[in-house]
Amino acid sequence: MRDSEAALDVVQDAMLKLAEKYGAKPVLELPMLFQRILQNTIRDFYRRRKVRSLWITLFSSLSAGREDDDADPLETLAGADPKPADGPAERLEQSQVIELIEKELERLPARQRQAFLLRYWEELDVAETAAVMGCSEGSVKTHCSRATHSLAAALRARGIEL
Repeated sequence: MRDSEAALDVVQDAMLKLAEKYGAKPVLELPMLFQRILQNTIRDFYRRRKVRSLWITLFSSLSAGREDDDADPLETLAGADPKPADGPAERLEQSQVIELIEKELERLPARQRQAFLLRYWEELDVAETAAVMGCSEGSVKTHCSRATHSLAAALRARGIEL
């Protein structure tokens, strides 16, 4: 990993998982367990980063030029005054893309939509999302993955490349 802060976070997460789940194991088994947990935590980190960057790229392209980073891209774009450089064609295209994303989100099954919005709009982590949804972390990951694939396929089918 090139980012030392992220690397420290990953190692810390792996150590916490080891301590929480395998604290009662014999000391001789801990190094191998830690190695496996660390590998899985690194994989999870890269998977999350890949998915998050995909959606951030899409939404940042929709809100290019906006100064408020905390604002919801759909709300910001739908209600904001257009930039002077934007012509009517660009504004129309942008509003159509927003409307399409909203429609596709509505078409998702309720649990997928809930998991997707909690993870990527509300920026909750997997454990927090699982607690809110009342399900396991594995279910949250499955719902998010399916929602992401469905949304990407629907947008691609409409000619929007991510």
